[in-house]
Amino acid sequence: MSVPKQWNARYVGPVPHDVSYYAKSLFCGALACGLTHAAMTPFDVAKCNIQVDPKKYTGLRQTLRLLVSEEGSRGVLKGFGPTLVGYSLQGMFKYGLYEFFKDYYMNIAGEELSKAYKPAIWLVGSASAEVIADIALCPFEMAKVKIQTSPITGTFPTAFRQAMREMQRNKVETRFPFGSLVPLWSRQIPYTMAKFFCFEGIVQLFYTHMFTKPKESYSETVQLGITFGSGYLAGVVCAVVSHPADSIVSQLGKASNKGKSVSQIAGEVGWVGLATKGLGTRVFMIGTLTGFQWWIYDTGKAILGMGTTGGK
Repeated sequence: MSVPKQWNARYVGPVPHDVSYYAKSLFCGALACGLTHAAMTPFDVAKCNIQVDPKKYTGLRQTLRLLVSEEGSRGVLKGFGPTLVGYSLQGMFKYGLYEFFKDYYMNIAGEELSKAYKPAIWLVGSASAEVIADIALCPFEMAKVKIQTSPITGTFPTAFRQAMREMQRNKVETRFPFGSLVPLWSRQIPYTMAKFFCFEGIVQLFYTHMFTKPKESYSETVQLGITFGSGYLAGVVCAVVSHPADSIVSQLGKASNKGKSVSQIAGEVGWVGLATKGLGTRVFMIGTLTGFQWWIYDTGKAILGMGTTGGK
């Protein structure tokens, strides 16, 4: 791939951002999000139940113990299937298209404006990627929430395939497959913008003020350690920013809220409840999840010879 004479964002990094680079980014993104979200399923089940029934489920440990005592070990693994599939698709588009859109918007802005308004490029690029990623995620997220907030021995099937069929069969009531897309966008777009903006900014701060030698002079182990720490800190910010919308998505899966609008649910639960119920569990979950997502993503990039993300 020949390097053009005119400045091009696709040639700024250590390797050219060609079709192969974007394809590898899609693959690494699928691994990063699919594996981490699936691994956090027990905490996600607890968080969803705390959000929809805070009187019964009062905290992380209590909720996990109660679910296990009532439903067995399967009770904390509900929704594993749609989580793995849905978030693999979401991660594929979130990370892979972020790389594409970041280059695309930088080329529109040009070299000088790209340097001057780098944070704006991060925000717009991540938002653009997330709009598409959530369309892929939405059907699986709707099924996941319904599964996780339903008892194993209840009226709704908790097995992946049966649950998807049931959602489709009752699509008038469940609004499947895209009934939760707008709440999902309201949760995920601010979350992803904060995630990528904070991550890129924190990485840049690390390399500017703590690891001040040229980035390539540090070993991959050190670079990946910086990646994980930056991802974890970014995840904490993301959890707080997106929690009210996340609570709405969980509430939409509650049987007693069937047919209610988002504004009606928000009025009944209250904005304080939406912003705080399950927040501690979600901060822990998202911080850990985001740190490992970035670590897996950058590990994949390093193995494939693409270099780690971010820097001065």
